[in-house]
Amino acid sequence: MGLNDVQRRIVRAFRDHIESQWADDARFRGAARADREDESTLSTRWQATDHVWFEVAIRPLVPQVRVGILTDDRWKSEDWEEKIQESGDTMSEFVEMGFHEAGLEWPEPPVEHYRAELKFFYFATPLELERLEQLDDADIRERVKRMLEGYYRGFEAYLN
Repeated sequence: MGLNDVQRRIVRAFRDHIESQWADDARFRGAARADREDESTLSTRWQATDHVWFEVAIRPLVPQVRVGILTDDRWKSEDWEEKIQESGDTMSEFVEMGFHEAGLEWPEPPVEHYRAELKFFYFATPLELERLEQLDDADIRERVKRMLEGYYRGFEAYLN
């Protein structure tokens, strides 16, 4: 089941807004969309290094926005896991500190660590929505912006 025209408009407006927030930010190299054909996941990725991207993914049928960092380098992913363990923090505490630095207070945010498409290794936080129309809310847009900034701040030292 795909999206209807109203849902597509909501998603498009949200993505356009989020992408415009980072358009002039030198930390991210251009936004690229990576969407599933069935519209179950609609992702925007910003390249940070040759093998690292930050991502905002909309899962409109859930509805949910997922924000995180991904790599196609297994060793990079394992290095991140090791750095988090060495910090003495859980993944949730590690991401919480990045969020805090970005001005977002979210005690122990959920952090999903997984492999997708037999290619990418993710660290991501889902933001559950009650309804897709919340993507139009300024508060949701600001929260997603701070989540993305928080992932950057949390992982910044480990990008290269």
